[in-house]
Amino acid sequence: MTASDTERQHTADTASILPLRVRDICFDAGGKRLIEHISFTVHAGPCLIVLGPNGAGKSLLLRLCHGLLSPSEGTVEWVEADPIRARSQQAMVFQRPVLLRRSVAANAHFGLRLRRVPRLERQAVVAKALRQGGLSHVANRAARVLSGGEQQRLALVRAWALQPQVLFLDEPTAHLDPAATRAVETLLKQFHAAGTKLIMTTHDLGQARRLADDVIFLHRGRLLEHSPADSFFAQPHSAEAAAFLNGNLLW
Repeated sequence: MTASDTERQHTADTASILPLRVRDICFDAGGKRLIEHISFTVHAGPCLIVLGPNGAGKSLLLRLCHGLLSPSEGTVEWVEADPIRARSQQAMVFQRPVLLRRSVAANAHFGLRLRRVPRLERQAVVAKALRQGGLSHVANRAARVLSGGEQQRLALVRAWALQPQVLFLDEPTAHLDPAATRAVETLLKQFHAAGTKLIMTTHDLGQARRLADDVIFLHRGRLLEHSPADSFFAQPHSAEAAAFLNGNLLW
């Protein structure tokens, strides 16, 4: 391979899959419309937090964007034309970590092995990821006996070890105490600083204020606001968002 070939390959490997364009999507289930004609564009860079009351459609929206569900109407399009590459550059972490019945280290190795990363390279990546997650000392422990906070950090470093361009997070601290939540937020800030685009749902307004650069606000399956975080928290444009921030909007 010539130097020019190598450069072209590097460019192909690192080219951004963003922006993500969500165009007029709807999602129906059980005879009900749960997502109603939502459109927005997500660019590289800012951390995007999706807010809204229970049942607003936050988790559904993440699953639609990540490709776990297909919209009943509309389209979800990455700038990357190759769907296999677009999927390979994404990862998702859920409220409750889905961990293998293996050691902490084996869990971290799993996705890399599926990607056919060479063994020596895989070992180096996993060692670095576990150090970053503060999990090196439990590398040989069964993953499912870890505390809730440790399990969520393992889920995060396992996803981040794949070096995704986009990381979707669905309420990643919903069941954690304040100390564990702080540890997860520290990791997320590190991932973001390293260039990973974060798209995250949360019910914790304090957390949203700490992490968000941009905010999407959903209510009853509709997108009511998509704005910079400072503007949203200072002066929301919709009555529903204002009520939500005041703790008065439950549904």
